[in-house]
Amino acid sequence: MADMTRRRQVGGIELATNGGTGAGWAASPTTSFSPYTPVATSESAVWQDADGKNVYEKAASYGGRLPIPRQRKRPPPSSFTELIQQNADIIPPIVYTLLSCWTRFYNIGKANVVVWDEAHFGKFGSHYIKRDFYFDVHPPLGKMLVGLAGVLSGYDGNYEFKSGEVYPASVPFVAMRVMLAMFGVAMVPLAWFTAVELHMSRRACHLVTLMVLCDLAWICISRFILLDSMLICFTFSTVFCMAKFNNQQWNVKWVGLFATALVGAYTVEDLWERFGDLKMPPRIYLKHWIARGLCLIVLPMLVYMASFKMHFMILNRSGSGDSQMSSLFQANLEGNDFKNNPLEVAIGSRVTLKNVGYGGGLLHSHVQAYPVGSLQQQVTCYHYKDDNNNFDILRAWGQPEYRDTEPIQLLKDGDIIRLSHGPTKRNIHGHSIAAPVTKENYEISGYGNATVGDHNDHWQVEIVDDIILGNKRKVPAVRSLTTRIRFKHVANACYMRAANAVLPPWGFKQVEVSCDKENNPKDQHTYWNVESHWNSRMPSGDQKLYNSPFLSDFWHLNVAMMTSNNALVPDPDKEDILASLPAEWPWLHTGLRMCGWGDNQVKYYLLGNPVVWWGGSISLILSLFALVVYLLRMQRQYTDWKPGEWEHFLYVGKVAFIGWCLHFAPFLIMGRVTYLHHYLPTLWFAVIMMGHMLDHFFFTARRLNERVKWSVFIVFAGAIVGVFWWFRGIAFGIDGPIGNHQGLLWRKSWNIY
Repeated sequence: MADMTRRRQVGGIELATNGGTGAGWAASPTTSFSPYTPVATSESAVWQDADGKNVYEKAASYGGRLPIPRQRKRPPPSSFTELIQQNADIIPPIVYTLLSCWTRFYNIGKANVVVWDEAHFGKFGSHYIKRDFYFDVHPPLGKMLVGLAGVLSGYDGNYEFKSGEVYPASVPFVAMRVMLAMFGVAMVPLAWFTAVELHMSRRACHLVTLMVLCDLAWICISRFILLDSMLICFTFSTVFCMAKFNNQQWNVKWVGLFATALVGAYTVEDLWERFGDLKMPPRIYLKHWIARGLCLIVLPMLVYMASFKMHFMILNRSGSGDSQMSSLFQANLEGNDFKNNPLEVAIGSRVTLKNVGYGGGLLHSHVQAYPVGSLQQQVTCYHYKDDNNNFDILRAWGQPEYRDTEPIQLLKDGDIIRLSHGPTKRNIHGHSIAAPVTKENYEISGYGNATVGDHNDHWQVEIVDDIILGNKRKVPAVRSLTTRIRFKHVANACYMRAANAVLPPWGFKQVEVSCDKENNPKDQHTYWNVESHWNSRMPSGDQKLYNSPFLSDFWHLNVAMMTSNNALVPDPDKEDILASLPAEWPWLHTGLRMCGWGDNQVKYYLLGNPVVWWGGSISLILSLFALVVYLLRMQRQYTDWKPGEWEHFLYVGKVAFIGWCLHFAPFLIMGRVTYLHHYLPTLWFAVIMMGHMLDHFFFTARRLNERVKWSVFIVFAGAIVGVFWWFRGIAFGIDGPIGNHQGLLWRKSWNIY
């Protein structure tokens, strides 16, 4: 076969190859400049030293660093063909990136209306531009990038982003969409480089990249003012960094934590394997721990916390989300009048009372009555400012009525008071009737008026501590904003509590307030503080006393975000036609209409490429079957693998399968409402598995010749591109009556028509 030998350049090293497959590479005598010789099979090279030993195995004994061989400087190309040959590694990702620009940017401004969740995330971007504080369930990094896109586009922040509304000329929505679509563009080259780092064959790299390029759901979701393209792009970056640098990524949504879990699981396994390497010095092993601790814990946490610090610094004006934060935090926002509060609270003061528990709201009452229990006026917790949050602090029945001419009586620990609702004059009342939701607690209601009441209106004030002064012994009287107090019902010896139990629709889905019979002094849901405080007889407080520590604000907001995210449960009284179940996603049971479906509207339907989604799901199942078969064959002493092949098969399989499980399984157990787009980060791991299975069973199979391999490649590549082209309208926008576009209903459950 000497006549079949030909020479080629790989990485600046001249190699002699046998036949057209590249099998049996051997270094040419002209490459004696390097002490290491690449010897390769049909898919990858193995570096060997002069003694024929694998230098990767040698490197493992001293920390995994490979000596870098000296390489000759390449001469400039003498022809276009030679230029292509010398840059064969970078031309495919460049071409794919240009194609990705077309799929993500083509007709991106075709729909000149607010599409789907642009109504939310465009509005969030406006908040950053106007700098008014708001609340959302997702971390702020992605939304700050939306705001940055708006600033760079020349948007002034004064648009409400009402769903389905035509964009006015003053809103540069096309420029904002293009900027955010860049994250969708970046997914395609990242797919190529990730496949390369996972040591897939060249054909598998092309197929994986084509799947990302041509998936209709990824294309569609990247073309609007949304966070999803950023999340998916950072998920791609995580896998790439794990394959290349064992590094970490940044989160723009809570689901980004699942990618973090994948890297963490991989790192634990890697450290465990290194622990069993007796050749590795303890000093090197310790360095591995330190490096991973810094890269996987310290650095990501600093980046994550820095995004919240920027969030607080930018949003320094009072806005719609104030009440989700602590009273002390709100006092430092521009436009907030808490800093004018009288410092100490007294009998006769009008106040609002905020629950200190994370995600806690303001004590609230309204004229509507409970339809169960006592049938008296409802008492709830509400997260927005309202006159129904105002209460007057009055003396208990049987004591002299408060007069504004008498000496000021400060509110102290142990005082017994009444809380009178400002608008209705009802007294906050406790009795031994079960609460409507938390049945083990007592109901709290509004009862009586300024002249009618009884001993069940009496509450004893218990000071817990003060953020500024310290423990209760140092707190002479209750202070607004900083003093944390509990209210003990005198007759029933229970404590006013507002956790996160939500009332039914008759209670406007506000938070239930009940009286907890268990005396748990550490339960922060029984803690309250005075937020707004009005008393014309007392001077304003000192704003210097109202500084709010960052770490406290950071923790408070994160807990409130998690609590609110978990509260996004399906409404049993309403049918959400856009929602879907996680079990339906891998098989494309249904799509999602992203806008109105009228004949004169541009229509977008969020639906994946069936070849990609179905092929990925089948590959995940096939991988388990293959693993079981191979384990059984290994147990029976069959030899199916060459050195290193089994480890590589397991490594890529674990990245794909465990990554898919970590991203998909949480949606099966969480109670919140779910939609098809929640599967889009998970899909990446199914794509990796599909590429891995095709690579293993076809492209690197030693029993198949090149003709079969190319045939398989052409069939799958043609199917991926062909199906994309057939369904392209659902991502680029469908004009006219949907009935004019036939052939799109591949499953009866798709609500396209």
